[in-house]
Amino acid sequence: MLQQLLTSKFFKSLGITLSLLLFPATGVQTAVAADRIYATYGAFESSVAIEDLAEFAKTGEIKGGLIDYARRLNPAQMERLRRILTTPVDLGPVAISQFLYSSIGETLLQRLGQLIRTEARLPGFYAIRSALIVAAAENRQGFTLLDVLRQFPTNGIRVNLGQSLEIVEELQAVINRTNQAIALVQRQSAAAIAQQPANFSQLPDLRQRGSFTWTKRTLELYDRSRDRAFIADFYLPREQGVGSREQGEERTRGQGRQGGQGSNYQLPITDYQLPTTNSPRFPVIVISHGLGSDRNTFRYLAQQLASYGFAVAVPEHPNSNAEQLRSLLNGRASAVTPPREFINRPLDVSYLLDVLAQIDRADPSFALNLQQVGVVGHSYGGYTALALAGAKLNFDQLQQDCQNLGETFNLSLLLQCRTLELPRTQYNLRDRRIKAAIAINPIASALFGKAGLSQVKIPVTIASSSDDKVAPALPEQILPFTWLSTKNKYLLLLAGGTHFSAADKSDPGSEPLPIPESVIGPDPTLAHRYLGAWSVAFFETYVALSQQYRPYLSADYARSISQMPLTLSLVQSLPLDSLTQ
Repeated sequence: MLQQLLTSKFFKSLGITLSLLLFPATGVQTAVAADRIYATYGAFESSVAIEDLAEFAKTGEIKGGLIDYARRLNPAQMERLRRILTTPVDLGPVAISQFLYSSIGETLLQRLGQLIRTEARLPGFYAIRSALIVAAAENRQGFTLLDVLRQFPTNGIRVNLGQSLEIVEELQAVINRTNQAIALVQRQSAAAIAQQPANFSQLPDLRQRGSFTWTKRTLELYDRSRDRAFIADFYLPREQGVGSREQGEERTRGQGRQGGQGSNYQLPITDYQLPTTNSPRFPVIVISHGLGSDRNTFRYLAQQLASYGFAVAVPEHPNSNAEQLRSLLNGRASAVTPPREFINRPLDVSYLLDVLAQIDRADPSFALNLQQVGVVGHSYGGYTALALAGAKLNFDQLQQDCQNLGETFNLSLLLQCRTLELPRTQYNLRDRRIKAAIAINPIASALFGKAGLSQVKIPVTIASSSDDKVAPALPEQILPFTWLSTKNKYLLLLAGGTHFSAADKSDPGSEPLPIPESVIGPDPTLAHRYLGAWSVAFFETYVALSQQYRPYLSADYARSISQMPLTLSLVQSLPLDSLTQ
């Protein structure tokens, strides 16, 4: 996914190296190869020979121009630099090329090319891209930062030290503002606890599994009106003692609708007992994965909700899933995701609900309540959830926020701004069956803006992570939370969490691009337990309409389950004047 590629070891190392020594991790092969890196600041200039860097990486010896830099860096920083120079990156030339020739990759290269220039002081856009591709081609077992530097096509690599320092200062200001906003959320949460302390020791622990078992089946869907095929996992709850948990995977095939026509389905013959028609009907929850993920990423959450009596459907969005990223990296796709996916994702969910309604009518023993539906989404799926909840695409806001992409530190805007490639019309993506929504690390600021998010009228939870480098907490979740006008709104803040804390990345073999543990963050299982408990309480209250779960929707409950190293805070409002300051 875009998030995985941008936070992979190589791109993470690139940013660290620039901050330590202010030189690039990119280059190009010609008959000429770079032998020296120059750092310029106005009329002043210093340089380091690439071979001195290579010797330092190999033996730890500091010599030549590197001696001057070593005086400015502490031993820990020097050791970190040495690791960065020699850490191999397992990406092939096709994968590198496909990403760097995508619109998102080119936007990143344009900004980097202003800092990292050729010996003739020309922007390094093409040189950087070429060096990366050639380094990957010549080192099939993994290339290093040194390999890339050596492939730069001019004798020297120039780094604009003055401009780099300006960027560092701007980035520090952004970090400071984010930290102030996070501190404000934590203070507001603590104040709410002081006003209404509660004791949860006598209440059920929602982090534990509920009393229902479930059966999982896979639906194969085809929407003729959009010529779009996709699959979805469906978790059907059952009372304890009826069958066994997850009796194997079944598949239900179906023809999609066309021109409003219904679908025809062949329902599989099952060997277990479904709920009787006299049983209570199960409310439905839909989970939408993020960019480059799949329907297994939130399997833990689907199982937790199913254990509390929710029927859970988890679609896999075909042009923004893990397979799409694999296609990009293998040269079978030309873009991270097509702009039309911003429309297709919510329509996938609505179509899936239509299909479930048809299945339920064909066999009432499924006992689904499709007028009481909740939706959960992560990242791109967070956008999907908010769109289904009633948020309106805001092309005026997009036009404004996407003018200076080369100057933003908000990586999610690189994806959000692709929406401008869509025809400008009024897209109605709301599904009135959706009665409550949870958006985890959503991308929302430019897509909806204040005008778009203020259209949401149903209960909403926005979950945010303090250390999210992809969809930063302040612009993408904290400020958008204040734009919501719905009466029942909640902001969950995971201090120490990252963009990937909520996602289950425990099976690295299933990932198209492995995510380093340092990027996932500390103890993601804690985040999973928090979100499992909160989702049960939130949907029981606003979808199943079970008011006995309302006490869990409090700052005090968040505190009661909060543990280091990931602490949890909850607010239901924020003083906008303090946040603005």
